Amino acid sequence: MKTIKQDKIVIFGAGKIGRSFIGQLFSLGGYEVVFVDVYKRIIDELNKRRNYNVIIKSEKEEVINITNVRGVFADDEQSVAFEIATAGLVAVSVGLNGLNKIFPALSKGLVERYAIDNHSSLDIIIAENMRNADAFFHEEMKKFMPPGYPFDRLVGLVETSIGKMVPIMLKKDMEADILQVFAEPYNTLILDKKGFKNPIPRIAGLSPKENMKAWVDCKLFIHNLGHAAAAYIGYLFNPDVVYLHEALAVPKVHDCVRNTMLQSADILMKKYPGEFSKEDLTEHINDLLSRFQNKALGDTIFRVGCDLMRKLGPEDRMAGAIKTAIVFKLPYDKILFALVCGFHFRATDEFGNMLPQDTEFARICEKGINLVLATICGFDQIQNSRLFKEAQAIDMYISG
Repeated sequence: MKTIKQDKIVIFGAGKIGRSFIGQLFSLGGYEVVFVDVYKRIIDELNKRRNYNVIIKSEKEEVINITNVRGVFADDEQSVAFEIATAGLVAVSVGLNGLNKIFPALSKGLVERYAIDNHSSLDIIIAENMRNADAFFHEEMKKFMPPGYPFDRLVGLVETSIGKMVPIMLKKDMEADILQVFAEPYNTLILDKKGFKNPIPRIAGLSPKENMKAWVDCKLFIHNLGHAAAAYIGYLFNPDVVYLHEALAVPKVHDCVRNTMLQSADILMKKYPGEFSKEDLTEHINDLLSRFQNKALGDTIFRVGCDLMRKLGPEDRMAGAIKTAIVFKLPYDKILFALVCGFHFRATDEFGNMLPQDTEFARICEKGINLVLATICGFDQIQNSRLFKEAQAIDMYISG
């Protein structure tokens, strides 16, 4: 007989965030952790060992052994549906490009769960950095649900803000142990208090918030924006720089990035009056800059800055902050400078390669800054004519 295990979490995505953050939190909190992934080698190794190590990179390195874990291959639809149907909780951490592949499996599991107990609700923690994630999941998942399924009664869609930094691991480190993952000490998962249908798990590290939209934007417009600004401005100052801490060790770069983040903080406070104070956001920015300079983490400007089509996109960290500033008639010059610096970002990985989509971005840039502002960033050349002129002036200054 199938029974629901309240202390079991199914995590879609056995990648860096899945293992170092969500898996770690819930394993240490007493849950059985079941990973679902398309990478069979990872799944096989999880089932063989039933544990893995998270290497905490800071001034003093720490190894945390994560136990009570196993895996299910994503292509085994029947097994995946069974795990969902009998889980106490589900989390998703597959990256934006992988989301559409998991909705059929989630829906099948929910239907199977309904057959076991038509009163048992299931909360899905959306551990993805995306705005309006709950609405997106709601729309996409309902496409696969049978008529009459009480989705709104039985499915909790819990948005999160993922603030943990996990660097790209070198090939030698992955070859040494395919399951080990490097991460920073930070281990707080901000999530939507109102998204849960069931009681919020009593797990150390969970930080439920009432106004989740404000905290998602805080992550995007402060953390993500500052991260990218450090990479783009740091690369402009010295194209040979490899690590983020090296870029921020230059006082001029550090001050420029900090002032950019502070300008975005003003925009955030205007959008969400009363949710954040200037003092709290300034302290948050100072803390982030300290974390960005964690030498032991070995975070590269390539990792932080790459994927330009997405990071410079219409609603993302920089263009999104600028558009919000325009709505509230606030200054955005420092953010625009960082955005235009991103147009010149050509950092490569350890093998000297750019991402394929970044190579395509570079080709678009060759056709002129106006095309990038319009087609990638989503600005209107007529309505935002002033911005186009300001960006052109910055581009001329950057180009020498």
